[in-house]
Amino acid sequence: MRESVEAARRALAARFKSAGIDSAELDARLLVGAALGLDLTGLVAAANRTLTPDESTHLEAFAARRLIGEPVARILGYKEFWGLPFRLSAATLVPRPDTETVVELALEIYQKLPSSASESRIADIGTGSGAILLALLHEIEGAFGVGTDISLEALRTASSNAADLGLRERAAFIACDFGAALRGGFDLIVSNPPYIRSSDIPGLAAEVRDHDPRAALDGGADGLDAYRALISQAADLLSPGGALIVEAGQGQSGPIETLMAAAGLTTREAAKTDLAGIPRAVSGRKVPR
Repeated sequence: MRESVEAARRALAARFKSAGIDSAELDARLLVGAALGLDLTGLVAAANRTLTPDESTHLEAFAARRLIGEPVARILGYKEFWGLPFRLSAATLVPRPDTETVVELALEIYQKLPSSASESRIADIGTGSGAILLALLHEIEGAFGVGTDISLEALRTASSNAADLGLRERAAFIACDFGAALRGGFDLIVSNPPYIRSSDIPGLAAEVRDHDPRAALDGGADGLDAYRALISQAADLLSPGGALIVEAGQGQSGPIETLMAAAGLTTREAAKTDLAGIPRAVSGRKVPR
């Protein structure tokens, strides 16, 4: 007997709950919607109709992937960040809500910069899907941004996202290690660098450990390798008064501020905390001479 859309959703949520998936209800709704090509309103309207055989097959394929630990965002191929949809690829992290603190702090600092919006230049080091850079360009009218990454696949993904969001004319993407190919004059430099200690990676949740690119996770023995390279470069690339804003792992805000101070960047704004109270976005300003 063929199931109704609502019955299929309930059954899938029950399977996910039995498998210990915390977000069972949400995951079921998203996957049923994706299998049927329906948004939330469409799912409500179609609740009582029966699934076609093709829809059932499609949904079961999604369910099997989720049950072996693949994140919903990977199954769908996109993730919302800052209210915007971002395509994903195997070379990009799944953008996470915690990273929105970097965007928030960058916007707060931007409001204090002397340059006008039409003159602002932003760099996103290790851009991945382009989420941080494109969220900022979406908010700062007239600004121009550059995203760097060592992965060509990630850069192709970011470029596609820029086009999808109507930001192609204000964004460029360059393959290089950190900011090695950039010239100075940036008002804002942002980054979510790899900051997980190498020894901690085996203990990460399977959704992260097995599906996010390791190069975007592994921060070396103490988790700070990327910051050491990035901060010294950023100090040279920033305009006087410009700011570097980076995402930090738990317990890393203090060491990052120390590295910034050693590079001549001063901390004017307090680190912005995430919903768990962890200092998540850390900034340093280049003092005008």
